[in-house]
Amino acid sequence: MKTKKIREKRLKKVREKRPRIKRPIKIPIKKEELKKGIYIIPSLFTCGNMSLGILSILSSVDGDFIRAAWFLIGALACDIIDGRIARMTNTTSVFGMQLDTLSDLVSFGVAPAMMIYMLALKPMGNIGIAIAVLFVLCSALRLARFNTLSQTGEIHKHFVGLPTPASAGVIISFVLSYELLTPEEVSLTFKTIPVLMEAMPSFFKFMPIVMVVLSFLMVSNIPYLAFKKIKLTKVRTIELLAVVIVLITLIVVYPQNIIFLIYFVYAVSGLLSYIIRFFIRKKDKQKVKAEDDEM
Repeated sequence: MKTKKIREKRLKKVREKRPRIKRPIKIPIKKEELKKGIYIIPSLFTCGNMSLGILSILSSVDGDFIRAAWFLIGALACDIIDGRIARMTNTTSVFGMQLDTLSDLVSFGVAPAMMIYMLALKPMGNIGIAIAVLFVLCSALRLARFNTLSQTGEIHKHFVGLPTPASAGVIISFVLSYELLTPEEVSLTFKTIPVLMEAMPSFFKFMPIVMVVLSFLMVSNIPYLAFKKIKLTKVRTIELLAVVIVLITLIVVYPQNIIFLIYFVYAVSGLLSYIIRFFIRKKDKQKVKAEDDEM
């Protein structure tokens, strides 16, 4: 018994002499701090959007219009992702909205205007400058109106006027489609513009008109379909997922063609639906007036 007690005392002394290993203290993360971290993620994509827009402007100045167009495709992807992440994580903020507006003005207002000015509008002199400035101003007005409507707190099922990313998408797709129509040995640069103007004069004739039409569509009251309310977490949207996968596959295989079709159809869809609704309303008014006359 004595030996057992002596052993226990010795073991106790040895344990006391051993250095104690300090366990890491778990610091609880507050929800506010977690949200501040989440805010950074959509903002990073928004900054990526603006950065790609600036790179597109620099490429247009250098005369590399195809690279400029692909930079803007990347900017469009960033613009879609940052909004989707902000809505999914419920981290939308006034700061994020303002930053997104500035990024959109650079990437989808200034950058496409600069690209088309250097490519097709520059030979027109002051008229070309006026068209490019008009496009940028209408983009700014469209974004300012969007911010104003967003702050009212009302839920809008449609966009009022053609969104700036969509108008930029039409211009980008025109440039990328133009690459398909040029001979393989001819690249789209400053040096080849005079040759291409002789080979395909219709492009250079239609682009100023397209720019003006897009500018007025942005500041118009024409409703355009918004895709913000689509929730990908619902089971019933599996058909939508299948459509998205098919579209991505087609874009990878035939990028210029599919991008052109998507943005062109979207831009025309709002205008066509507005015209159809206008005639339906006019017909209804005439019917009501006829009924009142009969009474």
